Amino acid sequence: MSLLPADPKVRAVLERLHAQSAAQDPELGAYFGRRARAGDLDWRALDEDAHRFMADKMVALEPDKAAFCAQVCRALRARTVVEVGSSYGVSTLHLADPVREVVLAEGGAGRVIATEYEPAKCAAARGHWAEAGLVDLIELREGDLRETLKDLQGPVDFVLMDIWTEMARPAIELIGPHLRPGAVVIADNTTQFAEAYADYFAYLNDPANRLRTQTLPFAGGLEFTVRV
Repeated sequence: MSLLPADPKVRAVLERLHAQSAAQDPELGAYFGRRARAGDLDWRALDEDAHRFMADKMVALEPDKAAFCAQVCRALRARTVVEVGSSYGVSTLHLADPVREVVLAEGGAGRVIATEYEPAKCAAARGHWAEAGLVDLIELREGDLRETLKDLQGPVDFVLMDIWTEMARPAIELIGPHLRPGAVVIADNTTQFAEAYADYFAYLNDPANRLRTQTLPFAGGLEFTVRV
């Protein structure tokens, strides 16, 4: 069974974008491999050179992870989804598709609240969402998420955390109070970058925040957290 949505317009856009993302892998691997060998890369706080290198790169969740997130949204009948780190809007399409399904089947409203810092990526993402016919379901908050998520309104059903590790803790601190019981938060690469996620895990494991978490065996680790 395909990992992509059934809607032909959405599928066509995602097929192209996932191919573009995969084509970047050698360049990304070469850059970060070189930095790692030099011993001057800190995943807990990426430096100016790393941010400059990544400013125009497509940072897209792998298709299997994105499809899994979409299935969780379907199971939750999610209507309010927050995506922390949208880049060129690839994962956003995977999330907006099940939200639209719920709205069409049950009526009412639904939205994906997307966050992105880079203006050029925001512009490209809007174009991709319009091409796929899902732009009306997506609310893009452009800029520093520590500011753009301050006025977030719940209840939030699902969160995808696909952002630099240094921003994961500030994001969950802003989103956490708005999670409904049963809401799910997914964070990417939590095994690969476990040390850099230390502050994020400290929030998840604080009993006061009423969260239960486990790491799923996707490549790099995928953290599955439920608000209880």
